[in-house]
Amino acid sequence: MATASLTIDLDAIAANWRALDRLSAPTVQTAAVVKADGYGLGAARVVRALARAGARRFFVATAEEGAAVRQALGPGPQINILSGHMSGDTEMISDLDLTPMLNSLEQITRHLEALPGHPFGVQLDTGMNRLGVEMLEWQAVAPILVETGPVMLMSHLACADEPDHPLNRQQLAAFHEMTDGTGLPRSLAATGGILLGPEYHFDLTRPGVGLYGGRPFEMAERVVTLSLPVIQTREVAPGEAVGYAAAWEAEAPSLIATLAAGYADGLLRSLSGKAMLWDGDTPCPVVGRVSMDMITVDVTHLPEVPRTLDILCAHQTLDDLADVAGTIGYEILTSLGARYDRRYQEARG
Repeated sequence: MATASLTIDLDAIAANWRALDRLSAPTVQTAAVVKADGYGLGAARVVRALARAGARRFFVATAEEGAAVRQALGPGPQINILSGHMSGDTEMISDLDLTPMLNSLEQITRHLEALPGHPFGVQLDTGMNRLGVEMLEWQAVAPILVETGPVMLMSHLACADEPDHPLNRQQLAAFHEMTDGTGLPRSLAATGGILLGPEYHFDLTRPGVGLYGGRPFEMAERVVTLSLPVIQTREVAPGEAVGYAAAWEAEAPSLIATLAAGYADGLLRSLSGKAMLWDGDTPCPVVGRVSMDMITVDVTHLPEVPRTLDILCAHQTLDDLADVAGTIGYEILTSLGARYDRRYQEARG
């Protein structure tokens, strides 16, 4: 078989959700962010596992993602759309009972005119300058809008993974200024915000990357294992080169394995000549360039050539690999390609 195997531990995702839930008070609801197809792991399977763990509220990026989550979960759980009420989404929002987080005066007007009485939340910009109603805009519309009963006011921290960054306190203060006295449920903390402590928790937290084993939730259980099959080996003499641009040259007689995965599968080209794969506890270096469908690995030191080598495993997490690639674990996780044979592990389901 020339297809790499991506194993996804749904029990670990559920355990991570429960662990993050325990970090806030019992009065604080813990939601789950499952955008980008459950961070690339398959939203349908992920949300069902999270629902069994106790999650009742889910956040996605777009209405189309919300439709997929609603199909997986059925009626009941609240599905919040972070991009808000976009033009053309009205019917989907209404028919599938999705809850848009309105981000602008334009969206507020669109929603109240198109779907009066339909649940919505409001996202506020407290300093990230990305999505959300700004301070002066909010001060203008809040007296009227609060009376219509938004289900939640939320904002998003820009630097929560850096606990000492001054913007965290600035955003917290701005969020209080914009929301104190409204009497409405509030949410500020994603994974990093949960770890900042109770001041940031408010009424609802919404962990994302921590569910999937990524920083900054260092206590997370490992969720993904990625094993790549060896499709060919060859002996390379001293002075011979391997791969595109002859980027690696053997200094001694070497045994080089060609494995079936490359940058088309989310193994970034920046891993060329830097990453390690693992045969059990034994590291094996990537040599030469990562190409579209293949990488080459030095296995000279192994007693025998294995059928597969692991690139995500107990010895190399998402963030370890991201550090080597010069990126973040989010990008590694959400780039994992469609060609992998995805295998789900779950005690039930």
